[in-house]
Amino acid sequence: MGGKRSVVIMTLLGVIFLLGLLAGMHMDDATAAPAEHPRIYELRTYTTNDGKLDDLHARFSDHTNGLFVKHGITLIGYWTPAEGDTADNTLVYLIAHEDRDSAKASWRAFGADEEWRKAYADSKKDGALVKNIESQYLIPTDYSPLR
Repeated sequence: MGGKRSVVIMTLLGVIFLLGLLAGMHMDDATAAPAEHPRIYELRTYTTNDGKLDDLHARFSDHTNGLFVKHGITLIGYWTPAEGDTADNTLVYLIAHEDRDSAKASWRAFGADEEWRKAYADSKKDGALVKNIESQYLIPTDYSPLR
């Protein structure tokens, strides 16, 4: 299963690269100048328990996204595998933070938020949605339009 997850992650990173490349083609020189302090990105992969992916989507769209923004987390994109063994139980998303310290502070504030605690508890009434979470911090290359 680890090999399939790696293929999914590599495919998504390729899509993200392509989107960034296309976005960069529409930037003028002033906009495309490299940032002195590039943001840090976080790629997260959630594997749900059987039959819980739709519930996870609902939790993100109804609660999590708004709370992420409230606590300084920048939403970049969300994906599910288009095919394969993980298509019915995997959510992959990319978010951004000002820097690693900001990421830590945002996650701390998010986890302590009473609205999040209630939404999380309510979503688990019929069983836990998520069985595994993987997180990887990414630093943009000097030629990345996503800085």
